[in-house]
Amino acid sequence: MADCIFCMIIDGRIPSAKIYEDARVLVFLDINPVVPGHTLVVPKTHCRMLWDAPTEALEACSAVLKRVAAALMTGLAAEGLNVVQNNGAVAGQEIEHVHFHLIPRYRGDGFKVPWPARPYPEGALERTLAKIKAAL
Repeated sequence: MADCIFCMIIDGRIPSAKIYEDARVLVFLDINPVVPGHTLVVPKTHCRMLWDAPTEALEACSAVLKRVAAALMTGLAAEGLNVVQNNGAVAGQEIEHVHFHLIPRYRGDGFKVPWPARPYPEGALERTLAKIKAAL
């Protein structure tokens, strides 16, 4: 897509700190990292949302995610790792091209993933489950 920043990085119109590339996936450092080593794994096929992506593109990303995650853990001596994938502005997606964030983690790194978990109200779990199953 002509105006997609990730497509421009993929086709070389915008430079990147490239970690890995193959026929289906590009991996590069985020230029605005939450911590050093914050990496983006991007399928070369342009697709806006995870559910729009071809299965083959996601399979390729999955294999590369595993390799790069191991390299971040070993190469940067990370103590942990977050894998983040957002879909839609309300979920925090800023670039409408499917991508995965690999964020190496260290004690005291200052990055927080807030997760205010709360139990379902009475009967809501069953209703939610039924809606999801019906959509499958």
